[in-house]
Amino acid sequence: MRRDIFQAVADPTRRAIIALIALQAMTPNAIAEHFDTTRQAISKHLKVLTECELVKQEHQGREIYYLLEIDKMKEIDKWLEQFRKIWETRFLQLDNLLSTLKRQQK
Repeated sequence: MRRDIFQAVADPTRRAIIALIALQAMTPNAIAEHFDTTRQAISKHLKVLTECELVKQEHQGREIYYLLEIDKMKEIDKWLEQFRKIWETRFLQLDNLLSTLKRQQK
């Protein structure tokens, strides 16, 4: 079952896993060491992230490492861009208003 990427980032534990493996590829056991939960729970989170194609598995010997799929993260960034533009416009408007008020006080 292929899931939506927003399902993956909706969960705080999965967001934390994404942040961890963004720095370096990690095994499930190494990831689980960072959380106060079971290894099985981390495996379920990794399954969702894999189904969403936000992470991929890489086999090195007998170990499985999870790596972040940067291109998939771009989908999230693209969606967020519309809101970024709105907020940048609002901050610019606020900056202009504050500049006007500051000039009026002088």
